[in-house]
Amino acid sequence: MSTGDHDRETRRDADGTFGEYGGQYVPEALMPALQELEDAYERYVLENEDGFMDEFRERMRDFGGRPTPLQRADRLSERYDREIYLKREDLVHGGAHKLNNALGQVLLAKYMGKERVIAETGAGQHGTATAMAAAHLDVPCEIYMGRTDINRQRPNVYRMRMNGAEVNPVTAGSGTLKEAINETMRDWATTVERTHYVIGSVVGPHPFPKLVRDFQSVIGEEAREQIREKAGRLPDSVVACAGGGSNTMGAFHAFVPDENVDLYAVEAGGSSLEIDTDAGVAPNSATLSTGTDGVLHGAMTKLLQSDDGQIVESHSVSAGLDYAGVGPELSHLVETGRVTPVNVDDEAALDGFHRLSNLEGIIPALESSHALGYLEEQTDELGDLVIVNVSGRGDKDLETVLEETEKRDLEAAPDVEVFDGE
Repeated sequence: MSTGDHDRETRRDADGTFGEYGGQYVPEALMPALQELEDAYERYVLENEDGFMDEFRERMRDFGGRPTPLQRADRLSERYDREIYLKREDLVHGGAHKLNNALGQVLLAKYMGKERVIAETGAGQHGTATAMAAAHLDVPCEIYMGRTDINRQRPNVYRMRMNGAEVNPVTAGSGTLKEAINETMRDWATTVERTHYVIGSVVGPHPFPKLVRDFQSVIGEEAREQIREKAGRLPDSVVACAGGGSNTMGAFHAFVPDENVDLYAVEAGGSSLEIDTDAGVAPNSATLSTGTDGVLHGAMTKLLQSDDGQIVESHSVSAGLDYAGVGPELSHLVETGRVTPVNVDDEAALDGFHRLSNLEGIIPALESSHALGYLEEQTDELGDLVIVNVSGRGDKDLETVLEETEKRDLEAAPDVEVFDGE
């Protein structure tokens, strides 16, 4: 659902807005399901009815592996002549922060009496986390994934199927995250009575942005306590990559009231920040930096769109950041100046990937590599004590990084034959 659907939808604000952003721009048929979900969110998540949050925390500890460490990056600290700490979400079961939200929502679906769960995925980490949580909690699961993303994230597709999930390829449009969300919403609209849609980021109609944020807020809550213990004070800045924004809001939420802590959302600058409105293509996914206000997937937010309101095709070397929108709360925090949007290009992200691997022995996801790329480019403005959220590990991205590295090597020395491992 994009800006073009606006006139055919019903808007419900309730408590689901962040300034001018958020709300519920959805077909009337979905309103009962959203109201049911809002009631469940208030009862189980906010009020801990039937001990829901107690069970969630216990399962995240025993199944998910929380809390994750806040590690001092010794060689990065030496390189930048300041204290750099890494929040190690790559160590969560499944390899990324996505399990925090997926396990919470699948558990909530069981409390609500739903018979099945569905989810969209881009890089495959949310699909993997949902499939793992569904297997853990014995709930049937279907995942929608764009054909383009299936081709570049085959290991995660295999992991989803290993966990018993059905993976449905989406061939419409660019075959990436936006189209996967569209298909998942279509499924949900026809099966709402027995199905819960496990949205993977802080996007969509209310109450999803708050629900996902609250499950992910454990990241920042832990980091805030850990940095006080290790450094004796709060950080000067927190840096996190931003696509839809779940790891971003997860890392930022606990620090938002601390006005002396700067918050940097690092977006995918792709190959250029220009948007070709005639072709409907943006060679980036820098929504907070270059986007304009509009409605996408049920909420008012910032998004990449043409002058006549059509969603443009976005790009990032990272499948998980390749999304034309962003969470409405992040849009609000940027609009009010609390969060600073920045971006790095594909090259800087790839360099960040290799740098952390070489210096610290940690292979990061390409999403996280954008945050690490910004660390290299603009360290001075971040202060003397910095937390970087390593949102996931890079196993899923090795094939992409290998292809991109070979491409760079060929461009640098076109007459040299590249060994392909065969």
